[in-house]
Amino acid sequence: MSKTKSSSAKTPPQPAPAFRLDGRVALVTGSSKGLGKAMAMALGAAGAKVVINYANSRAAAEATFREFTARGYSGLLAQADVTNQESIEAMIAQATKKLGPVDIVVCNATCAQPQKPIEQYDWAFYQSMLDFFIKSPYLLTRATLAHMKAQRWGRIINIGSEVFQRGVPNFSAYVAAKGGQNGWTRSMATELAPFGITVNMISPGWIPVERHANDPQSVKDGYRALIPAARWGVPEDVGGAVVFLASEQASFVTGQNLAVNGGMTVA
Repeated sequence: MSKTKSSSAKTPPQPAPAFRLDGRVALVTGSSKGLGKAMAMALGAAGAKVVINYANSRAAAEATFREFTARGYSGLLAQADVTNQESIEAMIAQATKKLGPVDIVVCNATCAQPQKPIEQYDWAFYQSMLDFFIKSPYLLTRATLAHMKAQRWGRIINIGSEVFQRGVPNFSAYVAAKGGQNGWTRSMATELAPFGITVNMISPGWIPVERHANDPQSVKDGYRALIPAARWGVPEDVGGAVVFLASEQASFVTGQNLAVNGGMTVA
């Protein structure tokens, strides 16, 4: 006669739900619209409490935050200049007081990105690119690193661009700064890995958002024809990549540059 199992037999432990971020606090810079908005929404859907940051577009930011909270997500709307140390520190203090210490930093904020020959740029514009893509990640990391090191867990995700891999012409200031941001990501990844902190970059292709509304259709059509995946990317494609890199399932992924561009930079 076979023995019946005791009702007191232990149930094997169940794996954690994939890509959940419950209990984590995330900051997405420049998240009032465009790709940043999609990243904030995706992190909120995964259970994170999210700081939605903006610099100037208050009306757009407030509309985004209303949409965010209407979905049942938890977070905070915070104005800050992410190239200014005092402004960043005030935002982090506000977030810590209302939501808890920041565990996940997504460096997404940018300024205008005009394409023009090098003769038409001045150094002030080059400096503005460096401020957004190297100074800002540096300041944000410094402001949140003590907590991440203390808990031996953290995520720093830089939003890059395929322009670095493609060497896009008449875009030298932006391309150079994104290249520097990529190098900074790699160096910080090896420096912070022993503390359980991952540092990665996501490099989207051209994903049309609000600021591309007036771009010439012929230019859009030309780019679209080159995409191996045979479709436009959408902001949610980048949001999904951010959630993955922020999750526990990506704890052994660091120092990487993940292209989200339908295969535009395979070669």
